[in-house]
Amino acid sequence: MNVLRSIRNYRNYHRTVAQLNSLSNRQLDDLGIVRGDIPEIVRAGR
Repeated sequence: MNVLRSIRNYRNYHRTVAQLNSLSNRQLDDLGIVRGDIPEIVRAGR
């Protein structure tokens, strides 16, 4: 069960990072996010 949860978390993390990276710098700025902070923000679940 933990393996399935880990795989799901891995996929969700990478999907979310990819979605945020697809936004323009202007859109990220509107959200208060700096592109370099995306992985950290996603890991923290903010």
